[in-house]
Amino acid sequence: MILGRPDPLRVEFHLLDRQIVDVEGHAVGKVDDVELERNPDGTYRITALLVGQHQLGERIGGLLGRLMSWMARRLNAGETAPLRITYDHVKQVSSQVTLSLSAEVLEVPPLERWLRDKLISRIPGADHGDD
Repeated sequence: MILGRPDPLRVEFHLLDRQIVDVEGHAVGKVDDVELERNPDGTYRITALLVGQHQLGERIGGLLGRLMSWMARRLNAGETAPLRITYDHVKQVSSQVTLSLSAEVLEVPPLERWLRDKLISRIPGADHGDD
């Protein structure tokens, strides 16, 4: 067992839909899907956590999933790439997933970038920091 990670780790129980927080406790997002790699012995290992509305829609499937994926594509100008956090950066898995790094070093999720560029930037005074 790796310290801070359940053994055995069950993806659907320990990871999916869990809140992700950075090393300082700031929210990063939720685990919408995981990326797996097959080992030579036939077992699988987790290589990354995926965060994004499109990935959640793909995982859910059906009409609701297709609607979520469509909305994600519309809001992100067709971009469907998720925020990908390599599993090496997972420090602890409990009621939440804690990373070993700060959220500042992660790529900004596409939906957050779209909201910042299309909505928040249009609010008068939004471009001024705390003075």
